Amino acid sequence: MQFAPTANIAVAELKEKDRTVMLVMPIHWRNCSLPRIDLHKRFWTIDADSKKPLYVSEAYETVTGRSRRSLMEHPSSYENVIHSDDRVHVLGKLEQAAHNGRFNERFRIIRPDGEVRWVWARGFPVRDSEGKIRRLVGTVLEITAQKEAEEQVATNLALARSSWAEAEALRKATFGLTQDLRMDFVLEALLQSLADLIPYSCARVLIAEGGPHVLSLGENLSLKTPKPPSEFPLTLNADDSPFLQRVLASQRSILLPDTKEEESWLTFGGHAHLRSWLSVPLVASAQYLGFLSVGHAEPNRFTQDHLRRAELLAIPAAAAIQNSRLYERAAIYGEELEKRVEDLRRAQAALVQSEEGRRLSEDKFQKIFRSSPVPFSITTLADGRFVDVNAAFECRYGYSRTEVLGRTVQELRIWEDPSDRALMVAQLQRGPVRNVITRLRTKSGEIKTTTYSADKIQFDGQACVLAVSEDLPAYAQRSIN
Repeated sequence: MQFAPTANIAVAELKEKDRTVMLVMPIHWRNCSLPRIDLHKRFWTIDADSKKPLYVSEAYETVTGRSRRSLMEHPSSYENVIHSDDRVHVLGKLEQAAHNGRFNERFRIIRPDGEVRWVWARGFPVRDSEGKIRRLVGTVLEITAQKEAEEQVATNLALARSSWAEAEALRKATFGLTQDLRMDFVLEALLQSLADLIPYSCARVLIAEGGPHVLSLGENLSLKTPKPPSEFPLTLNADDSPFLQRVLASQRSILLPDTKEEESWLTFGGHAHLRSWLSVPLVASAQYLGFLSVGHAEPNRFTQDHLRRAELLAIPAAAAIQNSRLYERAAIYGEELEKRVEDLRRAQAALVQSEEGRRLSEDKFQKIFRSSPVPFSITTLADGRFVDVNAAFECRYGYSRTEVLGRTVQELRIWEDPSDRALMVAQLQRGPVRNVITRLRTKSGEIKTTTYSADKIQFDGQACVLAVSEDLPAYAQRSIN
């Protein structure tokens, strides 16, 4: 074949076993060291029109696991070597190369044993004197190890990005759960953080309320999810649900790819519309609080990775819920304490007012007691010991105040008949004594007939008798008037 001077090609002579092969190649390969680029092990050439191979080097057998003779006997068999997912694209590019002279593709091939390898094929045009492309020549380099390394790097980068995003979401979740200790804010932050980590249709925070009862403290539904028939807050009774009994008894994480495969699922109230479901326990300070219930309307939507994320979120979530409960209790105690302090202030103010009133009353009583022309005396109820007497008492009975204070009526023999005092004390148990006629003895021994009135009072912290006595003639005279 004769090539145009402007065809930009060169001719190379390669030794292959027991024969010499003349190869036509692009002119810019002229200065390449053939042993260095190892062309005889990776070289190929095909007819531009028929796409039939004209020559392939020994590397074809090493890379593809097929013989060169089989290729020459079945020229189109190389098409089946190309992976089915890449075949249409590669053959299309090869067809384009027959017109534009450019072929540079990385694709997969399949060996007879099913092993998949990656190759990098590059081709260049060989034109005739009229400039028409007659052949395509090029090289093939196996890049399986390189491709696997690239895929591993891409996988690692994706994992790193995913881990970073997950860590950032958990950091935000932890931060959000500690911003406000009020339960409404804690639950809102928890359910939003859960939505950032897991694509759910329905999520609930179910708290054990003692015995078989479980209460939904908070829930969130996606906009696309129809609202279940239950009303919020959802209340459940484990006695009515074998499934809920197992969840509470195990206190472990659970993943159900398809709830239809769970026989007792329909007994789990408010969750019948969910097809995928997972739950993780909420535990704080070794205390089981309840569990997170996360569901999706479609089956097989949750993975072990989603379960792991929920478990990580449940750790700060349980602590936040427990702290919120403590905060609410502290708030209740604080309100009660403030109420009691206020009651104490009021009681103190009333006591001060009462004390002031009592002081005024005592002052008034003392003024009346001291200045009254009628004899007054205060004795203890139990033994009749004198606590106080007024000036009129001193004048009438002849005793000075200091002579009677601390002494009993029995010691001074005030009562002519001591049984009269015992009778008066008995009558005081039923009420005040008014105008009882009795006989009392003065210091000089004189016996005076007296009208005697008495009442029980508290004086200096002890039960006492306040008594008033008058001479009978004076009393009779006032009665006549």
